[in-house]
Amino acid sequence: MKTQGYVYMLANRRYGTIYIGVTTDLVRRVCDHQTEVFTESFTARYAVKKLVWYEVHPEITTAMTREKQLKKWERQWKIRLIDSVNPYWRDLFDDICGV
Repeated sequence: MKTQGYVYMLANRRYGTIYIGVTTDLVRRVCDHQTEVFTESFTARYAVKKLVWYEVHPEITTAMTREKQLKKWERQWKIRLIDSVNPYWRDLFDDICGV
């Protein structure tokens, strides 16, 4: 059985600090970031907690490949990608957890 994967971007505010990650459980992982489970992490240090973009992949391996690709992108390309689906950089967390 294949494990589904997610690539996601978090931000602290519109056009602010951006973090890119990959996971098999998007809701749990974003909760980890929002509650600062890892207190010394980059996201905790810069208060990067808003889920502003994500992609679903049929396999975690393709999600990991995409994450590596996005991390090499220029900042402006990442901003354009977020703007294309979430122009106000709204926190998408409520959308994914069914609240």
